[in-house]
Amino acid sequence: MLDFFSIFGKGGIVLWCFQSTGHIFTPSVNALIRTVILQERGGGSNSFDHESLTLKYKLDNEFDLVFVVAFQKILQLSYVDKLLDDVQLEFRDLYRQQLQGLRPGLEFRRPFERVLAAAEEWGRRQDNQPRQMRSFEQSHKSKKTVSSMIERPHEQKNQKTGKAGKINKEQEQVEKESAAKESPPATPAAPASPRNGSGAGELDEETMALNRMRLAQRLGSPNASKKKAAAADKQKSPKAKKTGKAPTQWDLGGTNKDVANLERTKDKDGVRQDTYDSKLVGQMVGGIKDLEVDSSDDDGDEQDEERQVRLARTKESGLLSMFKGLVGNKSLSRETMQPALDKMCDLLIAKNVAADIAKKLCESVATKLDGKVIGTFEGVASVVKTTLTESLMQILSPRRRVDILRDALESQRKGRPFVMTFCGVNGVGKSTNLAKICFWLIENDLRVLVAACDTFRAGAVEQLRTHVRHLNNLHPAERHNGREMVQLYEKGYGKDAAGIAMEAINFAREARLDVVLVDTAGRMQDNEPLMRALAKLIKVNDPDLVLFVGEALVGNEAVDQLVKFNQAMADYSAAEHPHLIDGIVLTKFDTIDDKVGAAISMTYITGQPIVFVGTGQTYTDLKSLNAKAVVHALMK
Repeated sequence: MLDFFSIFGKGGIVLWCFQSTGHIFTPSVNALIRTVILQERGGGSNSFDHESLTLKYKLDNEFDLVFVVAFQKILQLSYVDKLLDDVQLEFRDLYRQQLQGLRPGLEFRRPFERVLAAAEEWGRRQDNQPRQMRSFEQSHKSKKTVSSMIERPHEQKNQKTGKAGKINKEQEQVEKESAAKESPPATPAAPASPRNGSGAGELDEETMALNRMRLAQRLGSPNASKKKAAAADKQKSPKAKKTGKAPTQWDLGGTNKDVANLERTKDKDGVRQDTYDSKLVGQMVGGIKDLEVDSSDDDGDEQDEERQVRLARTKESGLLSMFKGLVGNKSLSRETMQPALDKMCDLLIAKNVAADIAKKLCESVATKLDGKVIGTFEGVASVVKTTLTESLMQILSPRRRVDILRDALESQRKGRPFVMTFCGVNGVGKSTNLAKICFWLIENDLRVLVAACDTFRAGAVEQLRTHVRHLNNLHPAERHNGREMVQLYEKGYGKDAAGIAMEAINFAREARLDVVLVDTAGRMQDNEPLMRALAKLIKVNDPDLVLFVGEALVGNEAVDQLVKFNQAMADYSAAEHPHLIDGIVLTKFDTIDDKVGAAISMTYITGQPIVFVGTGQTYTDLKSLNAKAVVHALMK
């Protein structure tokens, strides 16, 4: 039995509502609107589960209406989809004129009850009717022709040109006879010369052997030396050199002259020489700068439809504007949008978006545009591309703003440290990007404690100790009233990471430090012992921010990593409301050119923002995500 049915506009005006129970459905409908309709996370599916309810919806893109039905999750109602379609048609037919103004309070109770009774009766008949097996005529195999299932060796031979080895003459004769029987009679052509071999332009083995023998005789003749000299004279003539691709000039590439300065294994004059680039100091005061992505448009070959659209728009002036009201409109359907959607899906996958997410995004765009009326001079491909661009912008736009400086200053005012935990798989750059974030924090006059909780990987503590020494040399204590801006809290290897993090937080609270950065061991998402240890660390210490560090190089693997990290922290924490991933740090962004799809995959899966983007090896190579530039690079 249905619990709820509502019809409302995309602007939020409720036109009609049906409710059979006293349950409050407002939170469920708001969750549907916020998660599926606004944030484009439905993946094309019209079903959404919230608490004990299942909500199904249908969009009417012509009048911008939303039809929502809700029922208990344990029920299996087969007629709900038919009910949504029938109610949409009935409502449109009755109130087509009133829908232009979207007036609420329309009388629709009796038509709805009639359509509901018919849908329930149809559902009962479907449930009672025994399911029959699909006939052979309804299968895909019945649509295949007999000729398409016959293997022809001569076709495979033509496709695999250049394959070494001889072919048996008897087999070749059989193939020629079979090809002559199957192929239609061809028009008479000029006979093939012995030099050319077969009529298809291919050389058989005998002809090639004869040609090689003639070439050897020609080279061994007395005139061969003269021909070689003439060929040498031709080669001596000056030719324009081809300009190849110039080698990439890296900012920190260096030459052989820099070897002496880069020699760090020996002390110079018995004194430890630590050289630091003082130019880095003062570059990261304030907020993180936006990421700059090359958004140059290189689309030289466009579709003929888009060219016609631009041509028509340029001519839409003068006398043509007088007939603008007389031109009809066209309604989009899935059949007309499918070629453009397939092209967009292939483009997203080529730009490193996970395949499942690319298909869900295109399916969501199809649902959003199905039935939408567009002008005659609007191209289908351009409408699909514009809608997909808007959907990508909505996905990359965070649901909540992560302002670390503001939150750290607020924690400082309350007398407690702001705690950030870094987690992720092996080798993605957690420690390096932790050092970058640490440099940004001390640039803004915040004292930082780095907790070395990676007690599993050899050299992890020494790596953090080196970063702390470098950062303190960039910001020496004498510049900050004798206070060290960065400190390291470490207890060696083989210890409990959760206990070290707790001790570090207590030490930071007593020492009046501002921020605690917790470095954890890299772990694969399938490593259950390490995932349990991570869940324990987060549950025991309850950090203010949990950041997942991921590579921009990954494609489908990003989905598996994030899903299993979140699932492990939810399962192993044994808490009613477990602390999951709050944000993402996307590293190695300077190595992917315009294949920026990992940003879409990670944000789509978690719904959390990308807080930082790593773009290099120095401390200042840290940026914030520019959603507009990323989407432009993704769609070009």
